[in-house]
Amino acid sequence: MAACSHLALVFLHVAPANTVSRQHARTVDGWIYPEFEQNWKLFAPNPLQQNIAVEVRAQVRTGGGDLITTGWRDLSAEDGAAIRHSLLPSHTEQNELRRAWDFFTGSHDADNVPSGERGELSEEYLRRIAMDRIGRDHRDGHVLRIQLRSATRAVPAPEWSTETTDTQTYYRELPWWTV
Repeated sequence: MAACSHLALVFLHVAPANTVSRQHARTVDGWIYPEFEQNWKLFAPNPLQQNIAVEVRAQVRTGGGDLITTGWRDLSAEDGAAIRHSLLPSHTEQNELRRAWDFFTGSHDADNVPSGERGELSEEYLRRIAMDRIGRDHRDGHVLRIQLRSATRAVPAPEWSTETTDTQTYYRELPWWTV
């Protein structure tokens, strides 16, 4: 029953707009976004021109009652290491974090203010991914808050090119989120 319901909702999402899909649009969107969102850019018509790393740090309450802030942990590098030299890398390992960050930046302005209910959904999705990676109970205590940031650096021009590229790393820090 669950599989049939899932297939029906996915069908209504990808099918051309019709009376049923319009009538149940809120239910369909609630099921599809963000976990089952479709992306049809099969051959990457616009190649990446930036390397974007997503990093997280946490504020942890230790067993002794102290509040410590961890260092930044590069979640994107961990994803890269998980798929490097893998014969059958997981689609999730390759895309989950990157797509979540794209979803967040596409639904927030430069001041990290959400634009509509998709913005709030993207925050929750990103928070869940980060907490899944670092764990609710940190090795030194219990995680109270997390903070994410992106480190963006332009891909340098090829050696044979006369083009100059600013390869400095630029950071976008999000506010602390209580977990």
